[in-house]
Amino acid sequence: MKKKLLLFICAITISSLAQKVTTLGEDSPLRKLAIAQMAISNLYVDSVDNKKLTEDAIRGMLEKLDPHSTYFTPKEVKSFNEPLQGGFEGVGVQFNILEDTLLVVQTINDGPSERVGIIAGDRFVTVNDTVIAGVKMSKEDIMKRLRGPKGTKVKIGVKRAGIKDILSFVVTRDKIPLNTVESFYMIRPGVGYIRLSSFGTTTPTEVIDAIKKMQSDGMQNLILDLQDNGGGYLQAAVQVLNELLEEHDLLVYTEGRTSRRQEYRARGNGLFRHGKIIVLVNEFTASAAEIVSGAIQDQDRGTIIGRRTFGKGLVQRPIDLPDGSMIRLTVAHYYTPSGRCIQKPYVKGNTKDYYMDVEKRYKHGELTNADSIHFADSLKFETLKKHRIVYGGGGVMPDFFVPLDTTIYTKYHRELAAKSIIINTNLRFAEKNRKSLIKKYGKEGTTANGGKSEGFVAFEQGYEVPQSFIDDIFAEGEKQGVKPKDNAEKEQTAKTLRRHLKALIARDLWSINEYFRIYNEDNEIVKCALKKIDEN
Repeated sequence: MKKKLLLFICAITISSLAQKVTTLGEDSPLRKLAIAQMAISNLYVDSVDNKKLTEDAIRGMLEKLDPHSTYFTPKEVKSFNEPLQGGFEGVGVQFNILEDTLLVVQTINDGPSERVGIIAGDRFVTVNDTVIAGVKMSKEDIMKRLRGPKGTKVKIGVKRAGIKDILSFVVTRDKIPLNTVESFYMIRPGVGYIRLSSFGTTTPTEVIDAIKKMQSDGMQNLILDLQDNGGGYLQAAVQVLNELLEEHDLLVYTEGRTSRRQEYRARGNGLFRHGKIIVLVNEFTASAAEIVSGAIQDQDRGTIIGRRTFGKGLVQRPIDLPDGSMIRLTVAHYYTPSGRCIQKPYVKGNTKDYYMDVEKRYKHGELTNADSIHFADSLKFETLKKHRIVYGGGGVMPDFFVPLDTTIYTKYHRELAAKSIIINTNLRFAEKNRKSLIKKYGKEGTTANGGKSEGFVAFEQGYEVPQSFIDDIFAEGEKQGVKPKDNAEKEQTAKTLRRHLKALIARDLWSINEYFRIYNEDNEIVKCALKKIDEN
């Protein structure tokens, strides 16, 4: 009797829930979803978190679509937007965690921390009297304590080498810029180099400033490095292209089921519409970076060098939700000027397989052998001016292929890097030797504005990474069970490490700009670009 009564009560309850959504059509999927949600919320045997339940439902729906339609919580929205919006508010330090302690790698030039006297090599031990050193606090928790609204103050306790007492600094938080131009400089007489990490709101201004500076230094040809550039805002890509192409040149167009064709064309007022352009790409070049690469190629404006790009040709529209969360929903494809959609194939709902594509390329031999790449004739297109054959359907194929050199980074090297042995040993080396290196080469005159300081020139030409530094890395590797298979692998690893470590030291002494000045001297794709410029 009790069982029958319970079933009767449940039936009445569900019926009443259903009545609440009668405004929806009888066969409406939304009505079905609403009934299910209310039934779970009101009748489920245990208590439920309705907010999480809703978020899981949204994620579940999006997972059945394309790989780039995603849901972000309010916290994730903030984290996602910061790099693209050009900055955040905080204390202005670049840091790494070494032995459960925050170690300052660099202070932001004229940033809040630099203004009060915090320097590279300082260790943060307290934040607002809360101990953060030696307590295994996560990087995210430390950042949460250091960041905050502009104008607010934070008290930081600092341990500095050579000083017994803990130093106390009160830092007034400020807007911290995040530059998307990682490096620009005259790589050769007459040849400028710009490396872009992403396409954010400040990217067009940063690129324009770099071009102007290098033109004043005699730039006639440009290398635009988009290796590892994961993309960003479409509008930023369009504005960068406007600086490089002629009036009315089609840059890109978008089109979707409910989105009418929208074309983007150059205005003809760009700074660098003449001179040679070479664009560097690899398998991690994606989205907005592929828009730039595809337009340069299709308009026969320049040469693409490297390896086939990632293949993301989908446009997402942000849909803000009332609680600050957001859906990024794919609403259109974008097409290069010749009509190519460079989106690689995907199976709806199989995101894992989609992102394993780069590994498949490696196993298939595509990253090391151009002959491993094959496209169907149906994917053939022609460039707009010289009528060269190009292909759609899966990334931008470079005009000149540069294979991934698997001999450079040995298995031993990759294992040392994976366990953070290289980066941590470098941090210890920098901490120990920073004063003597600064005394010898000088920190003043950063080359971040495209110039060269005398100190850096001396470092670039004369500094050799000591063998003891490399020995320390190998010794730490052995402690952690990382060993070379033979002497040949150890020697090859040591050879590669010298250039890598020199670049890291340059970054610690000056900035990321100097890192690429050193690193690029052995970068095969960069060397190929310089060769092609010399040939023409």
